[in-house]
Amino acid sequence: MSSPLNGLARYPIVQAPMAGGASCPPLAAAVCEAGALGFLAGGYKTADGMYQEVKRLRALTRRAFGVNLFMPQTGHADPAAIETYRGQLAGEGSWYDVSLAEEDTAGTSDDGYDAKLAILLEDPVPAVSFTFGCPAPQVLAALRRAGTYSIVTATSVDEARAAEAAGADAVCVQGVEAGGHQGTHRDDPQADATAGVGLLALVAQVREAVGLPIIAAGGLMRGSQIAALLAAGAEAAQLGTAFLPCPESGAHPLHKQALTDPMFPHTELTRAFSGRPARGLVNRFMREHGPYAPAAYPQVHHITAGLRKAAAAAGDPQGMALWAGQGHRLARALPAGQLVEVLAAEIAEAQSALNAMQKRSTS
Repeated sequence: MSSPLNGLARYPIVQAPMAGGASCPPLAAAVCEAGALGFLAGGYKTADGMYQEVKRLRALTRRAFGVNLFMPQTGHADPAAIETYRGQLAGEGSWYDVSLAEEDTAGTSDDGYDAKLAILLEDPVPAVSFTFGCPAPQVLAALRRAGTYSIVTATSVDEARAAEAAGADAVCVQGVEAGGHQGTHRDDPQADATAGVGLLALVAQVREAVGLPIIAAGGLMRGSQIAALLAAGAEAAQLGTAFLPCPESGAHPLHKQALTDPMFPHTELTRAFSGRPARGLVNRFMREHGPYAPAAYPQVHHITAGLRKAAAAAGDPQGMALWAGQGHRLARALPAGQLVEVLAAEIAEAQSALNAMQKRSTS
């Protein structure tokens, strides 16, 4: 049951790079040591902060691992819409005693991309993945020369084709079921009203359109689901929400508890916390502000950062961004290494059952 993804891991299991603290070195190390591919999230960190995490991970494991980068955002958000939303959040600021002043949106829209990429080219890691867009062909060529396996997130056939044309080594196909941000290459507000493509259908479409290895991502929680996607043409599966409740995860305890809390029975896509579509558990903040949030990433992310931090400090999950995929109720609070082993056993069991069924049908 080895993964053909450049021999990076024993099992076809990838731990998703969840920005915001969940995908920390202890989690990635435990996943790698168990035979899967662990990832660090470079998003929302400084270049040096990312590098310090890479060094810490290298001290914890000698196995292959990956780092994820956010592509620079080139869209132009409406300043008036941003200010209107800031005004709408004034009550939240008063409640949590947090300032929503202009300095709260400090920072650029490129997330330090160039500096982070320079570090990863100077001191290469085994794998680098990209979200919110596709790197230029020369960037992917430079990573290949450095011995780094490149993965581009895609949410459509067209995005997968763009990744192949640019020279990516693999594509991470993200279905609409996925928790956290949708990794679309272009943020189109007009598409908010239309449902995205489910993972199984999207994998089949991409498999027929491109020749790249496929990593399937989107609400996966059980090995049987992974086995089904492998049968559909994927070479590995990426899981995020499944690893959130692990003790090694850096997710807030309230976030971990909410995954199986009956108070949060379902998820929705929202712009409320960041200005970009992201799937999370429906709470008060999402219900009250989601319908009015503008398409303004990362500006909205910076505006709400203090509010989210204050809500967590106050022990109030109703004001937090509780990112989660559609399968969140199946979460298991197992040590990360044990979870990898359980998933691998479930994959093997499902594949064995499928093989037995095929033999019976042909006998």
